[in-house]
Amino acid sequence: MTAVRSPFSLAGRAALVTGANTGLGQAIAVALGQAGASVICVGRSPMDETLAKLAEAGAAALEIRADLSEMAALQPVVEQASAWKGRIDCLVNNAGIIRRAEAVDFTEDDWDAVMDVNLKSLFFLSQAAARKMLADGKGGRIINIASMLSFQGGIRVASYTAAKSGLAGLTRLLACEWAGRGINVNAIAPGYFVTNNTAAIRADSARDAQILARIPAGRWGEPEDIGGAAVFLASDAARYVHGAILPVDGGWLAR
Repeated sequence: MTAVRSPFSLAGRAALVTGANTGLGQAIAVALGQAGASVICVGRSPMDETLAKLAEAGAAALEIRADLSEMAALQPVVEQASAWKGRIDCLVNNAGIIRRAEAVDFTEDDWDAVMDVNLKSLFFLSQAAARKMLADGKGGRIINIASMLSFQGGIRVASYTAAKSGLAGLTRLLACEWAGRGINVNAIAPGYFVTNNTAAIRADSARDAQILARIPAGRWGEPEDIGGAAVFLASDAARYVHGAILPVDGGWLAR
């Protein structure tokens, strides 16, 4: 009797995850590996812990060190990743940075740094990966990591809010352009998670209490809470899902 392949299986596929060294990127990389994907981990810092977790899951993994704020680094990343397993089946644009200051004090350097990593490099990395996906006619998946600030304004994070709002629009645009050519472009919008990016607001007891009071689930998200959404969007189970922004937020937006 022939075994039926699960629509959630990623066996035989290669997934590239940016910012895979820690936090949400690491959790997504591990979840994709556990679902059967070979995982290309891209980032500026060592990814030993992520690689160890992938090895424990029995997943093949490749580390690529790159500074994604440098546009010249993007094409070499795609070329190296494609050469490893023959193609990139899924790109997860997770890498991002944040800068905090009152809007009246926000500097041009902090604006440019965030926009370069969180939006500009995301677009051009997606473009480079999509050219490969389109060239062989096999399509693929692109998953962008959005934010609650793709829907809301936030405070003291002007460039981050602008970038994540732009990312939501860009996700829809790329879906409109590429859906008919076999590429699914979608996004995940994490709520408030325990990561390095949220350390400052978690350390502010008043702000922490305000956030927890609004989350119906009653807790901050843990990185492991996001992996299932990434596996779904990367899999055949989501083959007719295009341009969606999936909140994984403990109910934050529902309140």
